[in-house]
Amino acid sequence: MHDIDDLERRGVPGVFVASGPFEDAAEVQAAALGLPVRGVFVDHPIQDRSDEEMLALADGAFSALLAGLSKQ
Repeated sequence: MHDIDDLERRGVPGVFVASGPFEDAAEVQAAALGLPVRGVFVDHPIQDRSDEEMLALADGAFSALLAGLSKQ
């Protein structure tokens, strides 16, 4: 989240990716930093997924990431 904050302060749009259980924490952290929440949340857990499953998660998140990056 701090990396996204740094990017935004430099005028570079940023979107973070996290798994669903971290949505509340991301909103709290973003509010503390004064950021709009521009994140994409994917299914949890991540660590035990196969390469194919990770590619499917990435494919599913791609449109939301592009949309988040294009918001002003």
